[in-house]
Amino acid sequence: MNGSDESSFEDFEILHGDMQGLTDTMSFLKSLSGLVGNDLRSPEKQTRERAAASVLFDWEEEIYVARAPGRLDVMGGIADYSGSLVLQMPIREACHVAVQRSDPTKQKQWKHTQARQLANGGAVPVLQIVSFGSELSNRAPTFDMDLSDFMDGDKPISYDNVKEYFSRDPSQKWAAYVAGTIFVLMAELGVRFKDSMSILVSSSVPEGKGVSSSASVEVASMSAIAAAYGLNIAPRDLALLCQKVENRVVGAPCGVMDQMTSACGEANKLLAMVCQPAEVKELVNIPTHIRFWGLDSGIRHSVGGTDYGSVRVGTYMGRKMIKCAASNLLSELLLSCTSTQPGDSSPDEYEGHGVDLLKSEASMEYLCNLPPHRYEAVFAKEIPETITGDAFLEKYGDHNDAVTEVDPKRSYCVKAPTRHPIYENFRVEAFKALLTAAKTDEQLSALGELMFQCHYSYNACGLGSDGTDRLVNLVQEIRHRKSSRAGGPSLFGAKITGGGSGGSVCVMGKNCLKSSEEILEIQKRYKAATGYLPTVFDGSSPGAGKFGYLKIRRRSTSPSD
Repeated sequence: MNGSDESSFEDFEILHGDMQGLTDTMSFLKSLSGLVGNDLRSPEKQTRERAAASVLFDWEEEIYVARAPGRLDVMGGIADYSGSLVLQMPIREACHVAVQRSDPTKQKQWKHTQARQLANGGAVPVLQIVSFGSELSNRAPTFDMDLSDFMDGDKPISYDNVKEYFSRDPSQKWAAYVAGTIFVLMAELGVRFKDSMSILVSSSVPEGKGVSSSASVEVASMSAIAAAYGLNIAPRDLALLCQKVENRVVGAPCGVMDQMTSACGEANKLLAMVCQPAEVKELVNIPTHIRFWGLDSGIRHSVGGTDYGSVRVGTYMGRKMIKCAASNLLSELLLSCTSTQPGDSSPDEYEGHGVDLLKSEASMEYLCNLPPHRYEAVFAKEIPETITGDAFLEKYGDHNDAVTEVDPKRSYCVKAPTRHPIYENFRVEAFKALLTAAKTDEQLSALGELMFQCHYSYNACGLGSDGTDRLVNLVQEIRHRKSSRAGGPSLFGAKITGGGSGGSVCVMGKNCLKSSEEILEIQKRYKAATGYLPTVFDGSSPGAGKFGYLKIRRRSTSPSD
């Protein structure tokens, strides 16, 4: 579809932006067209969300549309919050958000919103949100609030208060991912919203499958709002703001790789970023002979779950223990240095014993900056398998993580969560380097081995699941069976992704028909064993920054006028 065709799409003219040939964006605009003059007597249009959406916008005024994809975690995963290099691919599925700003006296409002305005003495800026797809999950399809609820006098309320605000009604907690972007813009950038706002959210990124549905909603929402209000926010900065939505408003202790991929990724490339805190290293072209798939295990994943949070706590405990051990070693070394007698070794000779190295380790901010050999040589013996919260707090004081808390009554695994990011960062570095190696089965086997190592390291942390193990085992079985050996294997690696504990598995193989057929075979065999047919994520699409935004308006000459 060329530019002139796009500008005449359905009932809307595109005043700014380009659909870039994305069929899901075309479908979203078509769904908007279907809301214009919506006939609620038509049975297929009688859902509550469509009824609310049909009166959400003033179709004669401008609407801003943004798009942000989910992501497939190829390598890196939970090591992101420890400062690892990660490799992430934006997937084909994405979230679209449409935003319209309007004068509070002219906003099209739902009846209960109008009643609240009258009771409060007049028009004030109001936020109204409709989320498509609510009938498939346990959430209300609509949400509305007075934007003044975010303010305490002339200042925004606290993050704790806004988190509690969205936790009151479980069926409306989803709104935190959308409205939370407004609050973060207010709290972090000092933006004040004097207009009312109407927002429609439509996502094809499935929830709970480990492909960052929440990040895509946050990034698309903030991108559309920024476009509507003329806020020029760079994709990296926008991703960091969206992480604050997830951490401080929603209350999920995720790292930043999901939001970064959704905002900064490009189609058919791996976003290579060092999470210290969010530095894009490069966009790595996926070699043409390699292909990645996501396979959903059917086991719902949540970064807000206790397993993910406790592993993160254990990781930060381990970092604190290593820093303390390095500090103690440094003190001993400096003490021995100052107490030397004439004729003993000079202070310069102690440089060889690692004074500078110990200093950097004693002040280490990111666990991934500790190489595996150094961990094994010096610190591994200092890390216990487990520790109780009260024992840790008594000895070390605090684990120094702003988004999790140590429960004194709980026992935490420490050794595996500490070891994982140290080795994972090395695996990701090796994986990235191997992508540029010669196109051989040895290259693919080495890449696959790194993925398998990552998978079983997740399991050691307690973040595995029966479903993801089954999918990985099926990949291994198909790879090593006789028929594959005869013609050479097509699938080479697989690993659990994202926060683990279910969700999706990333599979790597040759970009050929045989591998696609084997992915379908895995689907069928998994269903035969579990009763669940895995969703396959195949393909890629641009991040929100690359997409930009659309500014659309209903055609004045539309036949439906």
